[in-house]
Amino acid sequence: MKPYFEKMTPLGKPLTDKQMEAAKENVESIQGVEKQLAEAVEAVKNAGLPEKILKKRGQLNVWERIEYLIDPGTWCPLHTIYDPQFNEEGTTGVVDGLAKINGKWAVVIGFNNKVMAGAWIAGQADNQLRVTDMAKRLHVPLVWIVNCSGVKLPEQHEVYANRRGNGTTFFRHAELEKLGVPILAGIYGTNPAGGGYQGVSPTILLAHKDANIAVGGGGIVSGMSPKGKFDEEGAELLIESTRHFKEVPPGSVPIHFTETGFFKEVYETEEGVLDALKKYVDMCPAYDPNFFRVAEPKEPKFSGEDINSSVAFNQKRSYSLDEMMARIFDNSEHMEFRPGYGPEVYTGLAKINGFLMAFIGNRQGFLGAKYPEYAPYPGIGGKLYRQGLIKMNEFVTLCGRDRVPIVWFQDTSGIDVGDIAEKAELLALGQSLIYSIEQTDVPQICIVLRKGTAAAHYIMGGPTSNNHNAFTLGTPTTEIYVMHGETAAAASFARRLVKEKDAGRPLGPVIDKMNDLAQQYYDNSRPIYCANRGYVDEIVSFPMLRKYISAFAGCAYQNPISICPQHHMMLPRIIKG
Repeated sequence: MKPYFEKMTPLGKPLTDKQMEAAKENVESIQGVEKQLAEAVEAVKNAGLPEKILKKRGQLNVWERIEYLIDPGTWCPLHTIYDPQFNEEGTTGVVDGLAKINGKWAVVIGFNNKVMAGAWIAGQADNQLRVTDMAKRLHVPLVWIVNCSGVKLPEQHEVYANRRGNGTTFFRHAELEKLGVPILAGIYGTNPAGGGYQGVSPTILLAHKDANIAVGGGGIVSGMSPKGKFDEEGAELLIESTRHFKEVPPGSVPIHFTETGFFKEVYETEEGVLDALKKYVDMCPAYDPNFFRVAEPKEPKFSGEDINSSVAFNQKRSYSLDEMMARIFDNSEHMEFRPGYGPEVYTGLAKINGFLMAFIGNRQGFLGAKYPEYAPYPGIGGKLYRQGLIKMNEFVTLCGRDRVPIVWFQDTSGIDVGDIAEKAELLALGQSLIYSIEQTDVPQICIVLRKGTAAAHYIMGGPTSNNHNAFTLGTPTTEIYVMHGETAAAASFARRLVKEKDAGRPLGPVIDKMNDLAQQYYDNSRPIYCANRGYVDEIVSFPMLRKYISAFAGCAYQNPISICPQHHMMLPRIIKG
């Protein structure tokens, strides 16, 4: 298969000095968003206990634990500022991402021991489930750093019950184990109740000498007041039992290492636990990367920094998707699928770190006066038409057949609308793409380069494709909404304008409301808001996109659940003709 993969079609051109000069304002706008993001990330890291208190206790914080555990330069954080319920803590209380551990990719998650000793807080359950889903889809080890004090009791109603409560994680752990995905846990601190199940539900338990896991802590062991209320006598008994269990918490190392044997190994130092996690990751199944590589890894011919100049910050301006991809693909080369059909959509194969990957993205700009072929009006890039939808259906289906992971580059204003579009079957073709994705059973990620709009956001591999989407990334230019704010304002107030005009009343008050709504849409679709709400799993700078895609490729090919031999693949043969 060397003729297909070793050398593909060149893609992209260097930026000229004129282009760089013209893009200065664009770069400054992107840097402004990146500054806001950096401030939001710093606020999360500073939440909770001051660092000096942890140090006085002899504890590493969760970021230090992760840094020690993983291979340098491989950390791809996710959900850093995820906080869907806007907690007073400013975080969901866990830190997670993708990283290599002794050369093998893993999903890593740890409780933030600075924030209420790692307690269950609002939004954390969904964060944990996103992580377990990712390990399931990528079929790589899930590595837990457990340090969980149980439920934040005043807010138990926000975290405990429901279909996606914190306890759902324990069922997800059981599911992963059923599927052959190992869960490794390094356990620190006191972990009662839900923290106990966080500690015992993984596959391998490795504990620090001061760690414990238990059904309940001191207060729980004391139980309810037999009198049905609290009085001084009951308070004294509670004080006595609390002191006892503080000194000797239930489920400590003498119990779970010596008696039950739940703790497989126990270590004197925090670093010892992390070293043991590395040892057990070494034992997990993984192919040598060269087993699946189709060529030697090569860097792109052009710098990723160029993307800040080429992708337009202004949503109404077009740009070249091809030039962006040339800054991501190995050696800036590719194989395009059906280039003359459905011009609003790119579909093709490229290499990332030597692995064969599939890419689908929205092209921008004017598509020609005679396209779409079914309509009297010209097509505009970013919108989806009949041919583009058919092409994506075909390509996704072939990717499923050839077992090629898919990366979606989303920048879409939606699907063509109106009776003409309905006659062209666009409604069904959009749903057909969802059907095609569901049949592929290959890992996918979505990168919302700029616009994620309406149903097009769903059908183009968005986060709603739960069984296939491993994670979704945003960028400094990301916007996600059901429609653009100006369009929403027009749709919401058009009839009101007609009514006011016919009545001879001034239009100013209605226009003010339209502008207010447009601004509200804008504010609630910005990159940081999207990350807070979980519309995307992380906001990533443009130069970092290749790193995340490389991590995804490495995970997808590390221990895949199914394989198509390279010499049996049809996609490269179909492309070649």
